[in-house]
Amino acid sequence: MKRFQQISNQIKAPAFSSSDANDSHLSTKTADKKFSDSSPFYGRPWDHPIRTAGPTMASENDVILCCAIRTPITKAKRGALKDALPEDLLLPLFEAVIKRTGVEPSLIQDICIGNVLQPGAGALSSRIAQLMANLSESTAVSTVNRQCSSGLQAVANIAGAIHSGFIDIGLAGGVESMTNFDMMNSMTPEKLSEKVFQHEQARNCLIPMGITSENVAEKFGISRIVQDQFAMESHRKAARAARLGLFDEEMIPVVIKGNDDFETVVQKDDGIREATTLAQLQKLKPSFKEDGSTHAGNSSQVSDGAALCLLARRSTAMKYGLPMLAKFVDFAVIGVPPEIMGIGPSVAIPAVLSKAGLAIGDIDIFEINEAFASQAVYCIEKLEVPRHKLNPKGGAIAFGHPLGCTGARQIATLLPELRRNRDRYGIVSMCIGTGMGAAAIIENIL
Repeated sequence: MKRFQQISNQIKAPAFSSSDANDSHLSTKTADKKFSDSSPFYGRPWDHPIRTAGPTMASENDVILCCAIRTPITKAKRGALKDALPEDLLLPLFEAVIKRTGVEPSLIQDICIGNVLQPGAGALSSRIAQLMANLSESTAVSTVNRQCSSGLQAVANIAGAIHSGFIDIGLAGGVESMTNFDMMNSMTPEKLSEKVFQHEQARNCLIPMGITSENVAEKFGISRIVQDQFAMESHRKAARAARLGLFDEEMIPVVIKGNDDFETVVQKDDGIREATTLAQLQKLKPSFKEDGSTHAGNSSQVSDGAALCLLARRSTAMKYGLPMLAKFVDFAVIGVPPEIMGIGPSVAIPAVLSKAGLAIGDIDIFEINEAFASQAVYCIEKLEVPRHKLNPKGGAIAFGHPLGCTGARQIATLLPELRRNRDRYGIVSMCIGTGMGAAAIIENIL
């Protein structure tokens, strides 16, 4: 821990001036007004005028999402899942996917699980959970760590394997127990080469995530009040969704057995605070800089949780009568400067839209991870995302960000909402530590 603090102290965050804010529409005064005027709670929703989507095209080789579910997301170290290990979180998901879809376990050819904080990206616990769920031992398992996009990367890996013809059916998802594994366990600063500190970009990969949030806020003029307003609305949207039962389809209960064999059933997210007000958020002290604007209330929560998806080739899904909920259209991951890593979605989303021949106006729902309010506000303003299309059921500020789980969790949250509104396209996107952004396009086919 002391060594980590020494390394952090050696890293000087870039100094930004107002002249660095090339996105003039994000100056503090303008951002305050624009965010308020166009938010779902302040004024009339608007839509983006540019659309390029053609009619739906179906191919027998399409990658189909047959199921996407998640556990509740709970607070690390004090939430309802604090006593659950990663295999405890994955096990009920494996069992529920088999039950919901009716897929014969022996047909599943590969599994990929995203994880960030466990040694080896949780390869051992993922295999253990698979076998505990009585999936075939002949089904292979791999794990992937692309930090905050690990869950989405796992889905993309399985989708890529199906698209290339390597497999026909696979499982993909992510898991994180931030109670049992934290950032200090996942890195060993003592083993870093001294050469790292002689290269600015490499050194910037070590900037704490909270400082990168402050960098985005400072560079692009995202004011404290705009960030706090965004955080408040995330809680309000999540609370409304929970109250209306909009998480019921995507969420499966987790049974936790204590030392006294007493069983507790965890069946709801415990981080949502419906009563959160702007006045309360304004009273919180900055967490990373004395004069900063990022604090516990406008940052994602540290959480425990898992999510899992079943994917199949369209022809295979039809052959075995599997549910066909949505099409995995395309995926992109792009690098950005490490010191402002939070801008990643603003680059990754245009990249994946370009690959798919779509435009912002074609997308009905944007599930953009709320790592920090600063970066989320920047991305949606930069891309001109209509507020009523953004995280309609809330985001990570409200119910948490279990790192390896988040990308798959976003898919599980997105699919029921696309169907409920009879929408066509959704995007899942997030920023990635060390400077990247990832995004995927999902098409509702029901």
